[in-house]
Formats: sequence, C-alpha cells, structure tokens
Amino acid sequence: MEPEILRTARLELSAPRESDVAAIHAECQDGAIQRFTTVPSPYLPADAETFVELTRTWWAEGSEATWAIRLEGRLVGMVGLAKLSSGGPEIGYWVSSSVRGQGLATEAVRAVVGWGFAAERPAVQRIEWRAVVGNAGSARVAQTVGFRYEGLLRQAGANSLGRSDMWVGGLLRSDDRDPQPWPVL
Repeated sequence: MEPEILRTARLELSAPRESDVAAIHAECQDGAIQRFTTVPSPYLPADAETFVELTRTWWAEGSEATWAIRLEGRLVGMVGLAKLSSGGPEIGYWVSSSVRGQGLATEAVRAVVGWGFAAERPAVQRIEWRAVVGNAGSARVAQTVGFRYEGLLRQAGANSLGRSDMWVGGLLRSDDRDPQPWPVL
C-alpha cells in the first residue's frame, strides 16, 4: 500500500520522513507522550530514525498507516491506525504540547477515521481506541469524534515505564459520529 496524504481545513497528514527525525525526537521528550504512549523512555534520536523507517515498512505491508500531523508545514504530532488487516484497527495519536487544546488532534483523528471507513476499505468495520487511564485529553478527542466508551482493561497497557490500566472505546462503521457521553469525563 502506498502512503496517502490527507488534508483537513488546517492540517496536512503525510507519511513521516527522514527530515522529521529531529522534530519527532524533540517532541517525544515530552513526559506526557512518554507516559501515555508506547514510545521508548528515554527516547533517543535513533528511536526516531527507526520509527520513520518502520512507518515505511508498515505502509508497504499494509499493516499500519501512520501520518505525521503538519500545521503550516511544521510537524505537530502523529496519528495512525495499527493492525489494519484485522478489520478492527486501533487508532493512536499524540500532539505537541505547543498545540494541545486547539482541536488539531480531533481534526486529524476525524480525517483518519474517514480514511479507515472509506468504501475502498470495506473490511474495516470497527476502529478501537485505547488510552492509559487518566489521559483525559485523548479521551476527549475520541469522545468528540463519536467513539463509544466501552470500559476499563486492567493492566492491559505496557510501555517502558511499566503496566497501566487502559480505557477502551470503539467506533463502528455504522455509528453516527456525534459526540457521546462518557462516564470517565
């Protein structure tokens, strides 16, 4: 599968490239990104280089679609769908602390959900969202896009900082995309 570029009102979503390595490395020094995602901690320049290389492999295999979120040409985050061949991929995202609260993650996630549920991907019937308990920012994005809160997965998350409980939500192809009530928000 070839990488696709998605555009929204303010953003361009495109495949990460070698010129993004320094920005990815810098952004992944953020304690919240390290706590709430699966990036290594400490996050080294080599980790960013490896990540960019892996995204090319994932696109080529069709196993994962990963986009750099760009605002006015500047990398401000990442968004992707993992486990694409499962028919129920998992969405993941992070945005730079410099742009949090501006609705950019919501805009990017809406675009990726639309891509995932496009007619040319009929096998995708569900997109799953997971976040470390306490990641209210990620939960607000998912809620706003229409994901339904489905529960708590005890100790289901693991990253270099340890294990954590996870919130889980889902969005079906047939669901409306209106914001949903969530008991954890």
